[in-house]
Amino acid sequence: MRLRFLLDTSVVLRYFLDSRKLARTHERILDEAMKRCEQVALSAITQLEIARLLGPGSRRVRGTAGDFLKELSNSEMFQILPITFEIATEFAALTTLRDPADRTIVATARVHKLYLLTSDVQIIDSGLADVVE
Repeated sequence: MRLRFLLDTSVVLRYFLDSRKLARTHERILDEAMKRCEQVALSAITQLEIARLLGPGSRRVRGTAGDFLKELSNSEMFQILPITFEIATEFAALTTLRDPADRTIVATARVHKLYLLTSDVQIIDSGLADVVE
């Protein structure tokens, strides 16, 4: 089955750690994907963001950031997309987004022609990716 959706880092974290903050549309899409055994994509940079956000001192997750990342990477639900030459080239062209992780995630969505699930206002307002709010 072809990938259709790429998740922004905040969507991943909300889905697993604080579903009350997850947009209903995102929750519905992820629940339906799970029911259909349909994979959703994550950019490789999402792993780095999660490691930073859930690193030492974080109280958001039981265990360590490494435990959480291992669980994510072992999950059949997610396909982690590497940062390729095409994504790096697209990244370089996305100068209106300042955050390198956001640029990488948007570049990944564009290169792979995926809908991006995000609540990031800067990404949404940029119009650089097909987003699902």
